[in-house]
Amino acid sequence: MEDDAPVIYGLEFQARALTPQTAETDAIRFLVGTQSLRYDNQIHIIDFDDENNIINKNVLLHQVGEIWHISTSPADKGVLATCYNKTSDTKVMTCAAVWRMPKELESGSHESPDDSSSNTQTLELLCHLDNTAHGNMACVMWEPMGDGKKIISLADNNILLWDLQESSAKAVLSSSAALEGKGQLKFTSGRWSPHHNCTQIATANDTTVRGWDTRSMRQIYCIENAHGQLVRDLDFNPNKQYYLASCGDDCKVKFWDTRNVTDPVKTLEEHSHWVWNVRYNHSHDQLILTGSSDSRVILSNMVSISSEPFGHMVDDDELSDQEDQHQEEKIKEPLQDSVIATYEEHEDSVYAVEWSSADPWLFASLSYDGRLVINRVPRALKYHILL
Repeated sequence: MEDDAPVIYGLEFQARALTPQTAETDAIRFLVGTQSLRYDNQIHIIDFDDENNIINKNVLLHQVGEIWHISTSPADKGVLATCYNKTSDTKVMTCAAVWRMPKELESGSHESPDDSSSNTQTLELLCHLDNTAHGNMACVMWEPMGDGKKIISLADNNILLWDLQESSAKAVLSSSAALEGKGQLKFTSGRWSPHHNCTQIATANDTTVRGWDTRSMRQIYCIENAHGQLVRDLDFNPNKQYYLASCGDDCKVKFWDTRNVTDPVKTLEEHSHWVWNVRYNHSHDQLILTGSSDSRVILSNMVSISSEPFGHMVDDDELSDQEDQHQEEKIKEPLQDSVIATYEEHEDSVYAVEWSSADPWLFASLSYDGRLVINRVPRALKYHILL
């Protein structure tokens, strides 16, 4: 029997990096990267067994430094990328690398080793995304629909497009672009669009959101002053090709139509501190997840700008006269965007929220104190959307 109660897992280290295992669409699996200055860092592979409501974990050593960002290949369950700190004599650099996990851990399984302490395994390094010339890596993005061979990394003010070759053992820089202008030009985050044959990405730097064409590496749109303060995160609506969400340090979440960037289509002002993360649900794009330094995770129903603004239409033949009348009245009702639920299980800044790749009704959130919480969309809303 599925239950709406949250399931909580505590890591012993601080953490801010979370990703679903994108290529795993059968089992519910998330990867968490730790940020410890004193110990070897780790990637925790979290398998959620939703029948028994329990979490199984495997731990992989990530011995090169604290993990700032983690992402997984859309095509190969065993491959992932991390951005991590590397300390040399004089300075700290944020680098990026592509890794492979041990073969037996590639796909989601529900068995945990009996004694996890003696059983820690190490990641296999496939290649570095060598960015010594380009600055500090902010994030690595895989081409969403691709074969796992194309990735983009953002390093300071550079966009770098890489081709992974020879079973990902080598990364070749195929093209790049740089932000021009005055001041501190540094990317904070980016997102690869699943639309337009995956030829577009969006980036955030300072208060600006920009769109880029990956074929020419030219800017195609620019939303200046998208937020009053730093833009922290972006996400594309998976079902509507020009729609983009952004969030930032002005506590707001904004929704944009990239064909008309003068004003946002909608603005959400539910958080009381910086909003670190915004994520569209992959299947039901009215469901929006946000995480913030106010320690809260908020699930919103942005039905008015979704691809299913009227819910699911019912065939007229299936309705009796009375139902028919009721259905027509229902369609005339104005669309209500609303906050569905506010989740208060965290006591520290929520740095990451992610939907499961395998179950559209399930999501994870991660706060800096190493607490990972797995929650479900409330059942009543789930049936409202489905029925």
